[in-house]
Amino acid sequence: MSRRGVNEGSIYEMSDGRWRAAVTTGWKTNAAGQPVQTRKVYTGRTRDEVAKKLTKALSDIQKGLPLAGERQTVAQFLQVWLDEVAKANVRPSTLASYTWLVKKHLMPGLGRFSLAKLSPQQLQTFLNDRLKSGRQPLPRRRKADAKPETPKAPANPALTPRTVQHMHATLRAALDQAEKWGLVARNVARLVDAPRVRRPEVQPLTPEQAKSLLAAVRDNRLEALYSVGVAMGLRQGEVLGLRWPDIDFEKGTLSVRSALQRVNGKLQLVEVKTSRSRRTIRLPQVAVSALLRHRARQEQERQFAGERWHETGHVFTTTIGTPLEGPTVTHRFQLALKAAGLPRFRFHDLRHTCATLLLAQGVAPRLIMEILGHSQIAVTMNLYAHVLPTMQVEVAAKMDAVLAPENPVATSVATRAPAEVVPVLATN
Repeated sequence: MSRRGVNEGSIYEMSDGRWRAAVTTGWKTNAAGQPVQTRKVYTGRTRDEVAKKLTKALSDIQKGLPLAGERQTVAQFLQVWLDEVAKANVRPSTLASYTWLVKKHLMPGLGRFSLAKLSPQQLQTFLNDRLKSGRQPLPRRRKADAKPETPKAPANPALTPRTVQHMHATLRAALDQAEKWGLVARNVARLVDAPRVRRPEVQPLTPEQAKSLLAAVRDNRLEALYSVGVAMGLRQGEVLGLRWPDIDFEKGTLSVRSALQRVNGKLQLVEVKTSRSRRTIRLPQVAVSALLRHRARQEQERQFAGERWHETGHVFTTTIGTPLEGPTVTHRFQLALKAAGLPRFRFHDLRHTCATLLLAQGVAPRLIMEILGHSQIAVTMNLYAHVLPTMQVEVAAKMDAVLAPENPVATSVATRAPAEVVPVLATN
């Protein structure tokens, strides 16, 4: 009898009455250094059951797809993914978000399912249930003669579409790894629609409001922090993570190398959001002047603190040299807005203000993408497309000046401002 070849299958009945199908998948070397065949085995109650599994396995092999395992549950895999993959490849804040979503929602809702058998329909039902009534407990088993339980209002409120969207994205990332490892034949999360999220409007400060803010904080010890936020569009964590070696006053540049975050109860410098976020930016003079004043003020604070000073090298610190925290900066920012007679804005709106002002001055979106550290030009365009209608009016006016300078009527029509500009909904 000839030895079975690679990718050939067989079906046989076992001594206990069950049926088993096996398919050879290749060769490996055993402990003795001898080549042995590797097999994938499927077991079922009937011959027809294992025959279907074998047919699918042979089809997957022919298509170049990995053969999926059946024993590992979704919960078991997600724990391995958190420990072995996510922990080594994402920032601490992202890992904390993944862990919360996995432990709080994905494991309770999907953990009991076989990883290889998780279907798009099961995942879609799970996401829809979370939108309707949050995390639902599994139904309790009851005896056949027991009275049906009276339906109760869900103990957990419905989750927001944004939270469910994050759950879907987290599972999709995890199943991408499962697919690479050959644990699943396909990533079912890619076959399921995440809920649509209504994105908030970008709310930047107007040029007049930005000038009023900077004028109001002229003698504030955080003047330079707000100036950098408006003029350079850094994220809050990036601003707080700046150290003096990151600023080259001779070349007039600022390098974003890390961000400050609280990790496990301690403030730490972590990797920036994406590879594009690591960047070197040319400093505008307004930021240079503010930073020079800030450096002189910090030196005075160092001398005044004496032995109480903690040298960390950070640009923005407390009066004793320790790094500033995000909540503290946010609180003081609101006080600065109030002192300037301005309405409430988020600190992140300074970043939006920077991008909007640059676009309004005709700076190329590609350059703005690099200044802000966006990963893709589409992110920049989607966020700030609401500025483009005004720019298009100016472009039309310039075209009229070149092609029809003798026609003042056409020019006046082209430069007339639109009656209404509909803002684009976006987030960062």
